[in-house]
Amino acid sequence: MNWLHQKVCRSERWRRRVASELLPWTLRGVELGDDLLEIGPGPGITTDLLRSSSRRLTVLEIESAAADALQERLKDTNVRVVHGDGAAMPFADGSFTGVVAFTMLHHVSTTAAQDGLFSETRRVLRPGGVFAGFDGVDSLLFRLIHLGDGYAPVDPNTLGTRLQAAGFTDLTIEQDRRRFCFRARRP
Repeated sequence: MNWLHQKVCRSERWRRRVASELLPWTLRGVELGDDLLEIGPGPGITTDLLRSSSRRLTVLEIESAAADALQERLKDTNVRVVHGDGAAMPFADGSFTGVVAFTMLHHVSTTAAQDGLFSETRRVLRPGGVFAGFDGVDSLLFRLIHLGDGYAPVDPNTLGTRLQAAGFTDLTIEQDRRRFCFRARRP
């Protein structure tokens, strides 16, 4: 992530917005269960908010420096930090009651890699488990924040078809001007 992106994602303003707006919007009516996986936590703002609501929380972070920082900061908590790739998860089938991905899908470099992440998410979810998340809608501002970063925005208009192709059902996708959230279930 570039300097600006890191600064925004670590800011108190972003933390407040995630806590007061984005998580409640995304997780409205969702039961994630007691064994949750968060994909791509970055600096861990969402992790901090989730760890009080889940008995066991595993986070999967692809960037080794971010994973190391989270491991150090969250030692002696209910959070297990794993360094790895969401498109090739190092977990057994049906390991988790819920999986979440917050503002990270656009960092997965290609549509094919994103689809691989969706398939892997379905694989590691238990039957009946929920996959939920939010991300930004492509815009000039969103692109500018990501200059020099990997940036492959997800089109919320095609996300439902892609999640169905990965084997999810009971899809909900909501969009406002700058963001979208989604919820899907493994049958």
